[in-house]
Amino acid sequence: MNKALFGTALAVVAAAVSTAAPAQRIGPAVVAVVDTIRISRECTACRAAAQQLQTQGTTLRTRAQTLQQQLQTQGQPIQTAVNALNGKQPDAALQQRITAFQTQQNNAQQELSRSEQNIRSTQAHVQQQISARLLPIIGTVAQARGATLAVDREQTLFAAPALDITNEVLTQLNQQLPSVSVTPLPQQQQQQPQGR
Repeated sequence: MNKALFGTALAVVAAAVSTAAPAQRIGPAVVAVVDTIRISRECTACRAAAQQLQTQGTTLRTRAQTLQQQLQTQGQPIQTAVNALNGKQPDAALQQRITAFQTQQNNAQQELSRSEQNIRSTQAHVQQQISARLLPIIGTVAQARGATLAVDREQTLFAAPALDITNEVLTQLNQQLPSVSVTPLPQQQQQQPQGR
């Protein structure tokens, strides 16, 4: 009786394994490698966007230096007048100059902060546009080459040159995305309820 029970249990386990096994099997991976750093350096849209972003950064640095010089020039006489008071309270005219100077400082900081945010938003928008095209292209090229997995060259220790699909990806990206909008991310506008 033990043999019959053992045989039945073995048959049940074998049936369970045979039905679960096909669902768990995954074929061997065929890997393709993409050099995304090279693509970001060499794609036509990437180079044009990088040049425009560099120009925006240079403009921002120049503006920051100009504001700093203006504030320094305007702040020195005020500081000299405050130092001459030897700890006494400034009169109304000097206090007004101090307040006006602090307002200028705040305005300069806000202007530079907005410009920095604008550049970061523009960089994100450029990256978003490139990624939106790049990822499907990588998938298409990888599948055309029979790959079931694409990895970034930066994340691999070794890859045979035959696995590299970067040239094909770069060619298609240049064809499909010759340029990108070098503007800040579009702001989502809240829809106002319309009058009834």
